[in-house]
Amino acid sequence: VGDPVHTKMISDMLLEEHGVYVQPINYPTVPKGTERLRFTPSPNHTDAMMDDLVRAMDRLWTHCNVARMPVAA
Repeated sequence: VGDPVHTKMISDMLLEEHGVYVQPINYPTVPKGTERLRFTPSPNHTDAMMDDLVRAMDRLWTHCNVARMPVAA
């Protein structure tokens, strides 16, 4: 994510709006500017759950105006 405010916001919104717990990882665990989300999938997570997560992340990335990496060719 690269921003502590957006990292926490996305983590909170995933839990509140989608029922998905994702751990925010901020400084001092990671260097400033490299804040991220920690996902811990398990065999109990279905393909449908993963698809829902991807859609939620897409919406939240747009909502929080988080920079996206270019798609590889």
